[in-house]
Amino acid sequence: MTRITADGEITCGIQLPIQTLNERITQPWEADATVDDLVAITQAAEAAGLGFVGVCDHIAIPDNEYAAHMSTTWYDPIATLGFLGAATSTIRLLSEVYVLPYRHPLTTANSFCTLDHLTGGRALMGVGAGHVEAEFEALGLSFADRGRMTDEAIDAVRVAVGAAGGFCEFSGEFYDFKDVGVGPAAAQSEIPVWIGGSTRPALRRVVERGDGWIPQGTPREAMAEQIDYMRAHADVVGRDLDEVDFGWLAGAVYVGDPPEGLFLPGWPYIGGSPEQVAESLRYAHELGTSVLFLFFRSRDASEYIDQIARFGAEVLPLLEA
Repeated sequence: MTRITADGEITCGIQLPIQTLNERITQPWEADATVDDLVAITQAAEAAGLGFVGVCDHIAIPDNEYAAHMSTTWYDPIATLGFLGAATSTIRLLSEVYVLPYRHPLTTANSFCTLDHLTGGRALMGVGAGHVEAEFEALGLSFADRGRMTDEAIDAVRVAVGAAGGFCEFSGEFYDFKDVGVGPAAAQSEIPVWIGGSTRPALRRVVERGDGWIPQGTPREAMAEQIDYMRAHADVVGRDLDEVDFGWLAGAVYVGDPPEGLFLPGWPYIGGSPEQVAESLRYAHELGTSVLFLFFRSRDASEYIDQIARFGAEVLPLLEA
């Protein structure tokens, strides 16, 4: 297992706008944004020194209460990250998060090996168990089994990725294969697996199987308790958590004086001078987190790019000091 940060380091990244129109996180301008805007934002993130960009994952949104707020627009993560990888050269490419039970582990291994091979070792495999029951039903999958399927799929994917270029076998409750090869080989010797979720099963999954943690909806005041829970579980199973990159959802960010109405009601937000933004973000690092997930607020794509640039030029140096 492998981390992407060294001790004491912080890496910052973004869940990209435009690639989903989920109204809980989408800003008004995104509905009319273009593919060129998406590319420009990704290139701006790379130029500013951010460590990664993330793309979400849903396949089929049911026509019920979910569609009302989630929308049906969710770009395919592998296709999108591969496309953006061709427009960049150094920034890491994160699935945030790829719902493992939706695909066979061999499909997942082939997709991420290909992405990593084509982009020179920049893939980050963010994975989760999923949460939309009707989506599981549409795909002919058991919602009740999703946790066990996810655990087993992580193990199976690691086997297949590790054997890329040769042949492998795996036998489990849900997945069984023997004498099959997956290629091309990934550029990295191991593709880091970051596990999403903040439920108790997800936190245990991070400890037992993860290289990193992507919290989901964890409020600032709950972070310490969840990290303590993982440390206690690590003592039980004998895992060294120095091997794990802990993440923190920093909430909405605006460098400077935020325009009125820019922040969503009920969302945590960080705004103000570069020094104020940096000070708010240092709190997470003091908890032991090394990965910050940022959500820049803006009124259009141009301002979004400007916010990324300001963060890179004025805030990142303060975090790295």
